[in-house]
Amino acid sequence: MTTSRVTIKDVAARAGVSKGAVSLAFNRKPGLSEATRERIFTAARELGWEPNLTARSLSSSRVDVVGLAICRPARMLGLEPFYMEFVSGVESVLTEHACALLLRLVRSVEEEAGLLESWWRGRQIGGAILVDFRADDPRVVAAERLGLPVVAVGHPSLTGSLTSVWTDDATAVTEAVRYLAALGHRRVARVGGAAALGHTVMRTAAFDAAARGLGLTGAWQVATDYSGEAGARATRSMLTAAPPDRPTAIVYDNDIMAVAGLAVAAEMGLSVPRDVSLLAWDDSQLCRLTHPTLSAMSHDVHGFGAEAARTLFGAITGRGPGSHPVPTPVLTPRGSTAPPKV
Repeated sequence: MTTSRVTIKDVAARAGVSKGAVSLAFNRKPGLSEATRERIFTAARELGWEPNLTARSLSSSRVDVVGLAICRPARMLGLEPFYMEFVSGVESVLTEHACALLLRLVRSVEEEAGLLESWWRGRQIGGAILVDFRADDPRVVAAERLGLPVVAVGHPSLTGSLTSVWTDDATAVTEAVRYLAALGHRRVARVGGAAALGHTVMRTAAFDAAARGLGLTGAWQVATDYSGEAGARATRSMLTAAPPDRPTAIVYDNDIMAVAGLAVAAEMGLSVPRDVSLLAWDDSQLCRLTHPTLSAMSHDVHGFGAEAARTLFGAITGRGPGSHPVPTPVLTPRGSTAPPKV
């Protein structure tokens, strides 16, 4: 027994519209209400039908729009230097290709997976850059199912078969802990990012492993949302601990939290680095504008964004390098780290 192939006519019948209306919906043409458009998309999903967008992509290497969705609050995104520099790097490459960036903020990765499908089915994008991966991330399955050309900014253990670019965060964290231990610190803390993020999980595991390997019995960590407020709260909690438990060095998962931590130390009458050493991540201009200047794990974030965009165009044309790491963040000592006070 054979089953007939689902066609655009079947989708139209299921949605109660004409074949022309289905075509309008999937080509994002005017003339349909949003309710009708969504009814058509729902019917197509239920029947397992989709237009031959993969063939369209393969027939032309030209891309006019690249999509990027970020699951962060708008206010925080405007304050965090990482994404501003990353997007700047992406844009530098898109400009060379006369291509535009379609940027959207979302509330969850599930919402982003649906958005990617809508963008791709509606022919609004020719490819996408995916960031902030989690374990069992639904965007991996969505992109694979759609045949959507993407570059995943994340470790291959999180990104399935998707073309990916990543930094070796575990090596960078290990270097940071070893550096502070070499200065003589035995009580080292870390103010981490969102616990659900894959790179946070990797940094957490690497920090624990490095601390155990060096015999740092006073090492501990706390997860935050990357905001300056959360970084300040975590730092205040750490520095109000009794002296035997209070860390003499703190590593931060981004620079805005490190700057907030520096302000908290001053508020509490502690001198950096005499009373406590601070080490930031990413090394934006913020780290060089504080007093003292912040030691950091330096990372060319602009270059990272540019490499992600180049890799995406390579994935679309079939002439790219495929999945590959980018340079690991490297230690840049400045005025905020020193041996602990005896």
